[in-house]
Amino acid sequence: EVQLVESGGGLVQPGGSLKLSCAASGFTITNYFMNWVRQAPGKGLEWVSGITSGSGRTTYADSVKGRFTISRDNAKNTLFLQMNSLKPEDTGVYYCARGLGERGQGTQVTVSS
Repeated sequence: EVQLVESGGGLVQPGGSLKLSCAASGFTITNYFMNWVRQAPGKGLEWVSGITSGSGRTTYADSVKGRFTISRDNAKNTLFLQMNSLKPEDTGVYYCARGLGERGQGTQVTVSS
């Protein structure tokens, strides 16, 4: 059974940092394109970042480029999203996703003073 469990969200002030984790089970993350997507209040899903299978090449949405870093720990089968210089517009529920398919339950990120 495929499972994705996100953690690490919370309330942070503008300019702060958070590191999200996504523990995967039931499959090996290095065999899939893995993504982070988010959903702001009242809006649709927005793709944030992805990491390719194998070599692990990374890609980012323009809105987070230079501030967010996606990575993975192959031994722990865990995906990460390091988020720096956070802005209020980064507020939302963050999900990790396997390709265009399964997502976890999400973790809430709130950026507010």
